[in-house]
Amino acid sequence: MPISLPAEIQTLVIGNDSNQTVYYPHVSLKDNHNLQHTINRDIIQKTQQLIDQQAADAPSSLVEMLGYYEIKNNQRDVLSFTFSNYAYHYQAAHGMTYINSLTYDLQEQKSCTLEDLFNPNSNYTERLSQLIREQIKQRDIPVINEFTEIAPNQDYYVADKTLVIYFQLYELAPYAFGFPMFPISVYAIQDIIDEEGPLGRLAENN
Repeated sequence: MPISLPAEIQTLVIGNDSNQTVYYPHVSLKDNHNLQHTINRDIIQKTQQLIDQQAADAPSSLVEMLGYYEIKNNQRDVLSFTFSNYAYHYQAAHGMTYINSLTYDLQEQKSCTLEDLFNPNSNYTERLSQLIREQIKQRDIPVINEFTEIAPNQDYYVADKTLVIYFQLYELAPYAFGFPMFPISVYAIQDIIDEEGPLGRLAENN
């Protein structure tokens, strides 16, 4: 497997008010400026989407907003980010946070949906849902409604040799529980992942 260098990432910021600041990444790809442009455009759109989502939910004037990102994976030509935006509105009972994510296969020069990570007709939703049901039971997670199955385009990110499926606040569990995150080892699903895709490359030991 040829050596692939990590993408260069710097932090940019929207806003100069200490109460309203949003940090987001800017990606530099030395040999692919078209893909670089696409990724950075997607990042800006995702960041703005979270800002707009907070504004749309606003019951009153905005008191505080903080947005930030985390690099979850930047190796083996797999780039994965999470984006978080917290906002508190005047006289609200508590603040609200949303999380979103983006994952890219730099070899194939494309963004990846959850479906893209698996072999065709692998019934990945049923397999992942079963693993999540097992974790809900093992971890005694207090669900609002009985969990049945993830959506085909369920939120996820990739971190090293782990696929993490996650849910928004109130989507699965009470607010006080926080964001339900379900880490799944690539080796637990190796028979259905696309061996040539992001999870396949991350599963390699060399």
